[in-house]
Amino acid sequence: RVSERAPERERERASAPERERERAREPERERERARQKEKESERAPERERERASERAPERERERASERQKEKESERASARKRKRASERARQKEEESERARAPERERERASERARKRKRGSERARK
Repeated sequence: RVSERAPERERERASAPERERERAREPERERERARQKEKESERAPERERERASERAPERERERASERQKEKESERASARKRKRASERARQKEEESERARAPERERERASERARKRKRGSERARK
């Protein structure tokens, strides 16, 4: 059993110096990773600006579309107001026409009263 594992142990011993070298290189790798991170974080504002400038046309289109919608809604409400006032005017004219015969009768009876008073005065 011990002799079966001998080659494995031999390989482990042979790779021990290699593992040691790997461990020795680890701090250097750490520093390299830290440098990369630093470089990335330095570039972050620049990348953010790039992304913002890429998004700018899209945002401008959105704002333009927003303005367009506002104009449309303003026009629509103006049309609505105009129609409402037109309807009110027509309704008013309609009621005026409906009252016209009644007013005419009132005027006629007023004239008759005046004539009657006038003829009574003339008799006195």
